Amino acid sequence: MKFNLTEEASSLKKYFRFEELGTNYRTEFMAGLTTFLAMAYILFVNPATLADAGMDKGAVFTATAVAAAVGTLLMGVIARYPIGLAPGMGLNAFFAYTVVIHYGIPWETALSGVLVSGIIFMILTVSGLREKIINYIPANLKMAVGAGIGFFIAFVGLQNAGIIVGNEATLVSIGDLASPKVLLSIFGIIVSVILLSLKFRGGIFYGMIITSIVGIIFGLLPRISGVGDIVSSVPSVAPTFGQAFINFGDIFTIQMLVVILTFLFVDFFDTAGTLVAVATQAGLMKDNKLPRAGRALFADSAATVAGAIFGTSTTTSYVESTSGVGVGGRTGFASIVTACLFLLALFFSPLLQVITVEVTAPALIIVGVLMSTSLKNIEWDKFEIAVPSFLVIATMPLTYSIATGIAIGFIFYPITMIMKGRAKEIHPVMYGMTVIFILYFIFLS
Repeated sequence: MKFNLTEEASSLKKYFRFEELGTNYRTEFMAGLTTFLAMAYILFVNPATLADAGMDKGAVFTATAVAAAVGTLLMGVIARYPIGLAPGMGLNAFFAYTVVIHYGIPWETALSGVLVSGIIFMILTVSGLREKIINYIPANLKMAVGAGIGFFIAFVGLQNAGIIVGNEATLVSIGDLASPKVLLSIFGIIVSVILLSLKFRGGIFYGMIITSIVGIIFGLLPRISGVGDIVSSVPSVAPTFGQAFINFGDIFTIQMLVVILTFLFVDFFDTAGTLVAVATQAGLMKDNKLPRAGRALFADSAATVAGAIFGTSTTTSYVESTSGVGVGGRTGFASIVTACLFLLALFFSPLLQVITVEVTAPALIIVGVLMSTSLKNIEWDKFEIAVPSFLVIATMPLTYSIATGIAIGFIFYPITMIMKGRAKEIHPVMYGMTVIFILYFIFLS
């Protein structure tokens, strides 16, 4: 059997519908590269975040790259969309700072929760219930959750930067802005804002690189003395691999039920919103519907399961994929390119020593800003909507818990709607979730 390169290339073009979508290999390669550069910051931010939960930084780096590669490859081959996947911002913060640090749940058990949520995702996707459940939850609350997570992430970033610090009298206050490392973070924020304002693709990633270089020049970060400080063998994933199965029996509690529901809930909207946003920009929507939506959702849920097994928080679709679409990406071949680049990135783990929390803090703050833009879509002029939405947004950073913010908002939503005479607009699923969240607070007390 002879291998004909021309025939193989032609088959790929036909499978990905290059001619129909008006694209080619060069355009798709550039799109895949652009999406990777826009997402690459997660390779350093995620290990730094989960390390705060006591997880091995090198193992998380490997798990992050593998989960991103697996999810993005599935998205490209099965769903044929130019969408990249990786451990989600917000979900990793919830995992580390709420579940592990605030609740005191071992990170191994938290990984079990991620694994279970991924399996439930698969079941809901295959059964077709996933899209229906998304529709049961009011759009205003969806927007409030997204904005609240944005505020929470930004708050974490401001803390990591040292711009916001603890204060016994006022709980929080401004940090020492004369500190060299705080100034380095402020420099990183300014650089990232400038790059994104100029619509520089991959602005967050390049902002981190520039900040790291400046930090090295001024002696605030470890110096790179040779190739070994940039490239090395892939870090062992042994410290985290399979740990999701260790405490699997500990997930059967009200507290873990709420944790799993939060993983499910947030990923629901991250994925659905991203798929629609990217497909709309690429002109791939048909009659306001997303073709092959089930396949795309399956790729997302499978990536979460794979990520949990390797040792990272929930994997989800990235809205940064719009940057790849912006340079012409229209097919899953772009995702294959992105996936391959994530695998190549496995050999650059030494940069973890250089890209510290002072460098990654600006990325958290900027992503928080981008997520909070959903505020504009909330119906603030309707009091019954404004109250639960405000409580969701305000209590997430103030209680340092995404789950608590969601719970409070979902409890108040039926109260305000019933009092306004709009009880018929509340789906029974919302009443069920309200009961669960009330039990959650009773359990915590």
